[in-house]
Amino acid sequence: MAINIGGVIAIVIFYLLILFVGIWAAKKKPEGEDDADDVMVAGRSIGVFVGIFTMTATWVGGGYINGTAEAVYDTGLVWCQAPFGYAMSLIFGGVLFANKMRSQGYVTMLDPLQDKFGGRMGGLLFLPALCGEVFWSAAILGALGASVQHLLPLISLLIVIFKCVE
Repeated sequence: MAINIGGVIAIVIFYLLILFVGIWAAKKKPEGEDDADDVMVAGRSIGVFVGIFTMTATWVGGGYINGTAEAVYDTGLVWCQAPFGYAMSLIFGGVLFANKMRSQGYVTMLDPLQDKFGGRMGGLLFLPALCGEVFWSAAILGALGASVQHLLPLISLLIVIFKCVE
C-alpha cells in the first residue's frame, strides 16, 4: 500500500491551520481571563452563528460521519435518521432549555439536576455522562485510525495511540 501524498499534505495543512488559529486566539485573548466560565463557555459571549458551528463541530465527529456514510451505503438514504435526530435535539434543546440554563448560569446539563436533587445525585448522574464521553472519544479515535489508515500504510492501532499521546 502506497502513501497517499495528497492526503498527507491535506492533513498536515489542516493540523497547521488548527495550530495557527489556536495561537492567534491565545494572543488575542486579554491576560488574566482564565476563570472556568470564560474557558468553558467563552464568557457567554458566543454569537448565534459561531454557536451553531461550535455545536455542530462538537456533535459531528469521525464516528458520526463514518456511521452515517455506512448507514446510507447499507440501507439507503431513507434509513439514515441520525442527522435528523441530532438536528431536532439541538433545536429542541436550544428552544426549551438554553435561555433558562443561561439565565441561571449553568455550564453543563448536570448542573440543574445537581441543584434540584443534590450533590450525590449529581455525582451519580455523572457516571453515565462519563461513559458516554469515553465511548464517544473511542468512536472518534477509531474513525481517525480508519481514515488515516487509508492514507498511510500504518496499523490503525498505532495511529490511535499516537493521537492519544499527542
